[in-house]
Amino acid sequence: MKANKSAAAVKWGLWSHVISYVVVVLAQVVLWALLTPDIFFWPLWSIVAWGIGLGFHIWAVRSRLLPGRT
Repeated sequence: MKANKSAAAVKWGLWSHVISYVVVVLAQVVLWALLTPDIFFWPLWSIVAWGIGLGFHIWAVRSRLLPGRT
């Protein structure tokens, strides 16, 4: 991984991660609602797992871009 990414590249990477998360989560919820609404809410597992990864990504970007943080 390139160490000298610009702030714009870092923000773009974060936004693409957020957008893909939202699209995939919405698709999973729609599929669950259409195909198996009376069964356990199975999208929960990927929502939580990917959400944790997204949270760490947000944390890493914010700690890199905010002044005074290391």
